[in-house]
Amino acid sequence: MKRVWIIFKKEVLDNLRDRRTINSSIFSALFTPALLLGMIVVIGRTLNVNPDEKPLRLPISGGEYAPGLVSYLKENNVEVVDAPADPTGAVREGNEEIVLIISPDYPEAFRKGEPAPVQLVLDSSRTTASASTQRIRSLLGSYSGLLAALRLQVRGVDPTLLDAVSIGVRDVATPQSQALIFLNMMPFLITLNIFAGGMYVIIDATAGERERGSLEPLLINPASRWEFVVGKLLASLPFAVASLGFVLVVFYAGFRVVPVEDFIGFPMVLDGRALFGIFLLCLPELLLASAMQMLVASFTRSFKEAQTYLSFLPIIIGLPSVFLSFTPIKSKILYMLVPTYGQSLLFNQILRGETIVTEHWIVASAVTVALALALVGAAIRLYQREQVLFGKA
Repeated sequence: MKRVWIIFKKEVLDNLRDRRTINSSIFSALFTPALLLGMIVVIGRTLNVNPDEKPLRLPISGGEYAPGLVSYLKENNVEVVDAPADPTGAVREGNEEIVLIISPDYPEAFRKGEPAPVQLVLDSSRTTASASTQRIRSLLGSYSGLLAALRLQVRGVDPTLLDAVSIGVRDVATPQSQALIFLNMMPFLITLNIFAGGMYVIIDATAGERERGSLEPLLINPASRWEFVVGKLLASLPFAVASLGFVLVVFYAGFRVVPVEDFIGFPMVLDGRALFGIFLLCLPELLLASAMQMLVASFTRSFKEAQTYLSFLPIIIGLPSVFLSFTPIKSKILYMLVPTYGQSLLFNQILRGETIVTEHWIVASAVTVALALALVGAAIRLYQREQVLFGKA
């Protein structure tokens, strides 16, 4: 292990002097929380908006036929304007989000107690108009229900007879579980950071040595090939661990500095103990990421080629986390056998404040470490071959 330590120390010191390595670790650590906080601000401003507080512009054609409906809409913060000459064309071209057309038959049907005809001109393919469309439909439905209740009262019928079932809602969601709506992408973002933290150290220790022509002199030294591989691989771990710890600290501080409650409507706090648990859970993934990068970089001939290939690794490995963010799955021991996927499930449990099953933690970590050691063994076997000098391992 003395030779391993010498190689480890040499690589760490070299990369500490390399600004590219330090800057990449810091940038990736800052980018991840900034991206998540930006998503929360944008989504929060879009979803956490009381539609009644924002005036809605609604062009109406034939408003003189339904003065009661027009007055009702104005009372509910709707800005009524005259409809364009061609409502269909205006909506199709995107000049108007929605247009309400009141039929000339509306007054007569209203007097007879029949359904009074109105028509909404809209473009369902425009997602930007979905909020306005939903609000107008809700207002028209409320107005229709109000008139129906008045008609029943006039005829001596209690309108509550139409409500056969009284629906109550008991929401057991906590602020922590509500926050998970926005934190579902956190496992994927952390995976990106895990692979980015020590990536440049691995590239420089493999493809970089080959490109500079210094790989062959290193391999003819008394150190065994396995000592060479293990020493260089371990040298990437301090940078990866530091990057992971830094990003979690930035997460912790960011959610206390940025007033996310103002954007999403409920308190959202990342507990320090939860983040520390995530840090411990990620340690086996750090070893797996370095082992995978070491193996892949052995097949590359230049720094740029290695950088290209290794950039795809976190996206591929993080796909299960992306899937999990849209399809929440209950943690099972079987899922823990899938490296990184098991950790993603445990991430969500930690963020929700749920009790973690110790066996699940142990199995997920053990499987990840076992796969990492297998990949390290494969890298050592590759470096036993002379073709590795030419990037043809």
